[in-house]
Parts: sequence; structure tokens; C-alpha cells
Amino acid sequence: MKKNLLCLCLIFLSFLGFAQKKNAVKFTSVDLNGNSVSEKIFASNKITMLNVWGTFCPPCIREMPELASLDRNNKEKGVAVIGIPVDITDGTGKLIPELKADAEKIIKTTGADYVHIVPSREMFSGFLRNVQAVPATFFIDSDGNIVGKMYLGARSEKDWQKIIDKILEGQK
Repeated sequence: MKKNLLCLCLIFLSFLGFAQKKNAVKFTSVDLNGNSVSEKIFASNKITMLNVWGTFCPPCIREMPELASLDRNNKEKGVAVIGIPVDITDGTGKLIPELKADAEKIIKTTGADYVHIVPSREMFSGFLRNVQAVPATFFIDSDGNIVGKMYLGARSEKDWQKIIDKILEGQK
């Protein structure tokens, strides 16, 4: 009986540990300016809107001015937007200079002056591994945990604001 109880406890604890790791976003990389970044970038915000986008993706590019507006208008609420231009590396973390230049041009043109992180191999094998289409957006809390679900597709500023407000309400 004690062995069965011990086995059940160990299974439960293993599952609990696995579930916590599954939602945690952990990585090291650089931003487009070459500054080192890690999951610690989330610590100063209540929530971070992490938008995965591609230089080849018109819906991604169309929503970027509104994401910049969300970033500016929600700072006082403890919300930040971070972009990940997913196609500027080869999947192993090796930067493709031409695509980085394209991303920088898009960022300048759209006014999306929030932080953009170069996707690393660690990111592709971690929290980005299930991203099959862009734009894809995650919300991350200050501890680096994914909050809620991944959102696929572009949305209006108004629709994103409703989602942000709902997430913030759930954080209280």
C-alpha cells in the first residue's frame, strides 16, 4: 500500500514538474540591435505580448503599427509588446543578413519600434516548436510563463486591447 501511494505521489510530482516546464518560456538570444536577451526580459512587465511574425507575411506587417500603438498605450498598465521575426534565421539560429535587413526595413516603415528578438535554436526547440503559421501571439507573465492560449492570425488594435484587458483582469 505504501509503495503504491509513493508511486502515485512520484507520478503526480513528475506530472506537476512537467506541466510547469511546458508553459515556461526560457531562452537566450539577441535583439535586432545585438543586445543579449533572455526570458528575464519579461520580469519587468505584468504581461508581455510576444508576437511571432514573418517578413513574408502581409497580415503580420499590417498589424505592426497597431501593435506599436498597443505597446505605447499599455506601458502604464505593465504591458509590453515584443516581436520575433521568425524567418530571419535558418532554424539553427544562424542569422540570414538579407532577411534581417528586410525585417529592419519593415520595422522602420511600420513604426513597430518595440523590441524584436532574433529567434535562436533554443527558441525553435522550445516554445516556438508548435508555431505552424504566423502571426502567432503568446502572452507571457512576469515569471516567464505562457498565459492562456496561443493566438493565431492578425487582429485589430481594439480586439487585442480586449484580450489584454481580460488577461490583466485575470492577473489580479
